[in-house]
Amino acid sequence: MTRLFTKDTQAIFWNNNKTAIQRMLDYDYVIKRETPSVAAIVAPTSSNKFEKFFWGADEVMIPVYKSTAEAKAAQPQADVLLNFASFRTAYDVTMEALEIGGFRVMMITAEGIPERLARKMNQTARDASVIVIGPATVGAISPGAFKIANVGGTIDNIINSKLHRAGSCGLVTRSGGLFNELSNIISINADGIAEGVAIGGDRFVGSVFIDNLLRMQENPDVKYMILLGEVGGTEEYKVIEAVKSGKITKPIIAWCIGTIAKHYSSGVQFGHAGASANAERETAEAKNKAMAEAGIHVPETFNDLPAKIREVYEGLKAEGVVGEIEEPEINKIPAYRRPKQFICTISDDRGEEATYAGFPISSVALPSTGKGIGDVISLLWFKKQYPKWATDFIETVIKTVADHGPAVSGAHNAKVTARAGKSVVESLVTGLLTIGPRFGGAIDGAAHYFKYADDNNLSPKEFLSYMKKQGVPIPGIGHRIKSLKNPDLRVKGLMDYAAENFPKTPLLDYARTVEALTTSKKENLILNVDGTIGILMVDMWRALGYAEEEIDEFISSGTLNAFFIVGRSIGFIGHVLDEKRLAMPMYRHPMDDILYDVQKAEEI
Repeated sequence: MTRLFTKDTQAIFWNNNKTAIQRMLDYDYVIKRETPSVAAIVAPTSSNKFEKFFWGADEVMIPVYKSTAEAKAAQPQADVLLNFASFRTAYDVTMEALEIGGFRVMMITAEGIPERLARKMNQTARDASVIVIGPATVGAISPGAFKIANVGGTIDNIINSKLHRAGSCGLVTRSGGLFNELSNIISINADGIAEGVAIGGDRFVGSVFIDNLLRMQENPDVKYMILLGEVGGTEEYKVIEAVKSGKITKPIIAWCIGTIAKHYSSGVQFGHAGASANAERETAEAKNKAMAEAGIHVPETFNDLPAKIREVYEGLKAEGVVGEIEEPEINKIPAYRRPKQFICTISDDRGEEATYAGFPISSVALPSTGKGIGDVISLLWFKKQYPKWATDFIETVIKTVADHGPAVSGAHNAKVTARAGKSVVESLVTGLLTIGPRFGGAIDGAAHYFKYADDNNLSPKEFLSYMKKQGVPIPGIGHRIKSLKNPDLRVKGLMDYAAENFPKTPLLDYARTVEALTTSKKENLILNVDGTIGILMVDMWRALGYAEEEIDEFISSGTLNAFFIVGRSIGFIGHVLDEKRLAMPMYRHPMDDILYDVQKAEEI
């Protein structure tokens, strides 16, 4: 790939550096990218599932993952890793990412990685054909396409330096600060840069000058190159050899800073770890002289660099190598931005017609669409379009649990409240408040425990032993009235539907083996309706391709109980309306149904 980045490039950002990420997204918005350049954030200690960032005046959500592997699996298109880990962990993060694979470019900001580890890391990346920018770098930029973190500075500075669109220069420096300065100088004296890389100030960096210049040689957007080296090291000599051998034919303007070092009586290090000459040929003066002799455009002094840039640029323009660049339209960052307090990812009522998970309501609500309540639930609860067998099963569950008579606690509460003269809403809520571990909650429990047993390959006997040690009656097993001889027709109906319509029912099959063991002890220890629903829901989600972790999250978040809540609400409302219709009086419980054991209070 001749271009380092394109407008489709996306990165995984390791470490939740919100300021740097926001700068990247602001740049994306200004240059009118269609998708954010940051696809995911890796934050091992964060409990968040996403972070909000501004996209112009609006906001976007960037998903957060615990590990690089998890992020890469979820965002396979992101082939750039921006490693903002500290110098203590940057090596491990990079090596892990190299092992995971799928990354084309990695940038490492940390400086001070032990040199032995840095050399091993860089060689591993080179062997894997991965471009490493850094360590100790601010990053790189392909103007008008993608920029890393803080490179280029503020948006105002980026616009002034013409970094919002591609120019014709390829810029390679060691220093991040001087990278910004050079970008500005190039914008004043030429038409800006097409690609720029600050390779980093550590002594051992991943991609060196020659690596980047050879790529820019092949990049059709780059018409000439600028190399800003420094005292120390011998990497500039590789560039000299490439020019002499004809590998690099595009014009290069170059300068090595640190020529003042000759005026010091002893060796001096200039800021970067690698900016110290250990031999005569590593001095800035020697390298500048050698580059000039090879035909590279080297100014007399650093102060003459702007004039040299203008000279080379104007020459290429006169030859027709460089043409005029049309200034693109850009977006402006709003002066005032307010973060949203609520987030909605299931429906949108801002258009002409409200939508459910992207579908206009009329496309699912009207009888002519052939859609039912199961389809609406699949859209609003799961943001998926379930097949008909699954939506029909959801509707079957809701119809099955809609009512179980007036004696159960929820219906009883709703009826008593209605008799007190309360509204339908108030009466319904009192009934719903009884739903929990002992009423309806067995659906969640059955799904959780039977799935746990199946996931861990427990035999039915081992499962019963496990539940006994937990001190928990098996949720979904047992009925007060129904038994093998007097089966629950609701359970039979659900099982018959699953047998006919589900692709397969492995968890139900396992549960039936457990039922065979429990009923051998007592006839009424059968799979009840709660257990059957919970178990078949797991089978449904597995058949629909959900990951086990996603199903576990459904169970832990109370999704299964939600089906019971929706279904039973139908029955509760029926009982409330029944009380209203019959004009039933205030309820008072009969005293002869209460055991009174009231003893005289002890004086303290």
